[in-house]
Amino acid sequence: MQSFSPYIVMANAIFIQNLVSIYNDSPGKFYHFPKQYLKMVEETVGDWVVFYESRRNSGAFGYTSVQKVTDVVPDSKRKNYFYAYLDESSLWDFETIVPRAAPDGQAFEHCLRHQEDGRPISGGASTAAVRRLSNSEFGAIFSAGMQENLSIDALPREGALPALRGFQDARDSFEGAPLLVVREEILVSRKLRDASFARQVKAAYSGRCAISGLDLRNGGGRPEVQAAHIRPVSDRGPDTVRNGLALSGTLHWMFDRGLISIAADYQILISHNKVPADTAKRLISPGQKLLLPSEKRYYPHQEFLRYHREEVFGRVA
Repeated sequence: MQSFSPYIVMANAIFIQNLVSIYNDSPGKFYHFPKQYLKMVEETVGDWVVFYESRRNSGAFGYTSVQKVTDVVPDSKRKNYFYAYLDESSLWDFETIVPRAAPDGQAFEHCLRHQEDGRPISGGASTAAVRRLSNSEFGAIFSAGMQENLSIDALPREGALPALRGFQDARDSFEGAPLLVVREEILVSRKLRDASFARQVKAAYSGRCAISGLDLRNGGGRPEVQAAHIRPVSDRGPDTVRNGLALSGTLHWMFDRGLISIAADYQILISHNKVPADTAKRLISPGQKLLLPSEKRYYPHQEFLRYHREEVFGRVA
């Protein structure tokens, strides 16, 4: 893939990406935008952006995730439009959807602050699809989004509570350090990502196994389920709830080994030549259909399910 132009400056930005868009977006893969934002988007190549959903079409109305931009290319079919390509594996959902205003009432983005009291404005700059972010603004939004979910459904089976108490230190370093390497270490940390992903997936499925339907708890009420990536991290699977399933330990192992998978209609697929019928009957819920989260925005993405069916199911010994 050839870049549209060389990139010298790297910078953070806000990309507005709604559930239903007039642009040819492919969330997690590329961001479609008109020429008026080209310079700003080019500056983000090699750096990270924050995605924001407006109220339109039942969006989250807040900042939802971060992802790294890898390239910008012209749209070959539509004049004066471009695509920002994204590092698919870098996508990381916020544990908490972040509103436009911080707890003190002031807008996280300085360009959106009302002159009198700093509260978020309506109209004007707030309608721009792409907006630059300073390091401190990016850090403040990221830190707010990554506040740990401490609901009982999200907690690990055992260990310290919360599991990532040390993230507070990481957050302080993130906000204060201008060096890219410090920010990069946090944004790509598997330890932080794995723990955050696990909390989000278990909370989305209310601590219940999506395949067996069992809701097993230890003496402290913590769920037995684990968070499974649908598209594996080793195959550039992102840390987003839509790439996750809450599964009991045995079913997690079976899913990762390709012994079971999920059809497009959420029917549970079984490799019958490897899984005895009586075993499947004991482990899988009646009806053999995936038990989905209560919120539709967390349903498994069809592209990740397709990948698992085609690349994992029945192929792993």
